[in-house]
Amino acid sequence: MSTQQSEITLDTPIKRGDDEIKTIELRKPNSGELRGANLADLLQMDVTALHKVLPRISTPPLTEHEVANMDPADLLQCGMKVAGFLLPKAAL
Repeated sequence: MSTQQSEITLDTPIKRGDDEIKTIELRKPNSGELRGANLADLLQMDVTALHKVLPRISTPPLTEHEVANMDPADLLQCGMKVAGFLLPKAAL
């Protein structure tokens, strides 16, 4: 995986009908996908900001409801990836 995307194996799969989502792929958001979100909040892994942005950058696309019901450990994993996407290359 490149630094533009990251696959996450969920500790607790997300139920969607009869299916289970066990892994999700997050991709680096473009500026339009960050609209309405505060960058500082995303860097601090603010839950409300993650609820807004994760559905826009996940494959399969998650709903805000699915993100809201996510296991906290999985949300933390996603938040760390999103924060990493926002850092400049020099900081990495």
